[in-house]
Amino acid sequence: MNTQHKTISSRSKRKTSKSLLTGSLIALVIAATPYIFYIYKSFPSTDSWETFLFTFQSNFYENVSVSVWTIMGKFVPILLLTIWFTTCKHWWYHVILIPIGMYLFQLVSVINDDITYFDVVEIWFLIPIMAVIVPVVYLIRAKLFASIHRNDLDDIEEDLLKQKGFFGQIKDLF
Repeated sequence: MNTQHKTISSRSKRKTSKSLLTGSLIALVIAATPYIFYIYKSFPSTDSWETFLFTFQSNFYENVSVSVWTIMGKFVPILLLTIWFTTCKHWWYHVILIPIGMYLFQLVSVINDDITYFDVVEIWFLIPIMAVIVPVVYLIRAKLFASIHRNDLDDIEEDLLKQKGFFGQIKDLF
């Protein structure tokens, strides 16, 4: 009996320790986002950047620092929204996929140097995503509402069938 109690206590401690570690890492990443964003200041203000691995040529932005600034301006919100999506416990968390999708399309557009207008067309790509996510979230909401308020709905329907006078209707409004 005592061994079983120790095993349960040991599992609980491991679970708490893992949760604390995960939460700490998430908090560290969130706290580091301003530094992640301002990493663009460490890049050169020239049109190309050579490393021993590759050479980055900034064609559209004509400046590596501006290119990285633009990329970080899209990456940091994606990072924060992804953290929010993965840690959100609310029933509507799927809606967070819509701004994530929008920022992903913008990030791809920023990386693709050939596109001139990168914040204009992405909404058309988001329509299919929204066409799936919004009805799913609405159905989840409707099922939750129905399961929570089932008895209340019957009372409301019964109340609506009653004949009321003018003052009774006014009273129902307030």
